[in-house]
Amino acid sequence: MAGPAGLTDLETSCATDLRDAVGDWTAWLGQQRRVSPHTLEAYRRDLSGFLGFLTGHLGRRPSLDDLADLRPADFRAWLSARARAGLGRRSQARALSVLRGFFRWLQRGGLVENPAIGSLRAPRPAASLPRALTRDEAARALDTVAELSAEDWVGKRDLAVLMLLYGCGLRIGEALSLTAAQAPQPGQEALTVLGKGRKERVLPLLPAVIEAVQAYVAACPFALHAAGPLFLGKRGGALGPRRIQEKFRELRLLLGLPEDATPHALRHSFATHLLSAGGDLRAIQELLGHASLSTTQRYTAVDSARLLGVYDTAHPRARG
Repeated sequence: MAGPAGLTDLETSCATDLRDAVGDWTAWLGQQRRVSPHTLEAYRRDLSGFLGFLTGHLGRRPSLDDLADLRPADFRAWLSARARAGLGRRSQARALSVLRGFFRWLQRGGLVENPAIGSLRAPRPAASLPRALTRDEAARALDTVAELSAEDWVGKRDLAVLMLLYGCGLRIGEALSLTAAQAPQPGQEALTVLGKGRKERVLPLLPAVIEAVQAYVAACPFALHAAGPLFLGKRGGALGPRRIQEKFRELRLLLGLPEDATPHALRHSFATHLLSAGGDLRAIQELLGHASLSTTQRYTAVDSARLLGVYDTAHPRARG
């Protein structure tokens, strides 16, 4: 059986029985699991790298029997080789996940059973810090949307969504799940939202947020029904997140914002800017709807400049 198209490295890095199994596995991923071509190619690269390592490690092209005989030390040697090559923890964890999936498939098919791979722990990815916009970047982004939306109901809608993300710290899904009956009204002081785990939280409302939402409601050409979605698309259906993401891509190009600036960055900015102004970490945890304080504590690393400033000002030994 010839190897699948595009698997030249796999065809030359393993024995015939293993090559055939790999071909069947990739076909199963594409046809049964409906894995996207991009993801399938990534899986192929990771498996090809592992089998190429085994060729050098064992001194021969590996077969199914060789996979069955591998010990934990062999798998750890592969991970060590990847680390020496400069591959990061996330790449390591992904490759190990792919390999575990392949071995599970082999076991279900009665081809290989090797419990050794189950003894490995995936390298824990380094905690990534939230990407927050600076105050100036956030202000310019919102001001630009406001200027461009002066005569456009769609622009007013986009501004209202972004104001909820930055002014209330909502997740984009939380903002888009609001019903028309939940539209903030003039004089309203708080907004109740349903977050992850169907947990409710109450958020203070800024007048600017209310004003943006009311401007959209007044300009929307479609009837808004109390139990229906607050934010509608151009054809009157519920608005999806892609449109808001596209709006932010436009802003990135227009304002020269960083590539990793996304709508979700406004939520991060909400938390970071509150913290830099002296906000209490536990209060910010409640506003964000984080189940664990450790999640919110990531923002202390983002705002390290403020914390150092507090240290320099307040600590007795920091004074000259």
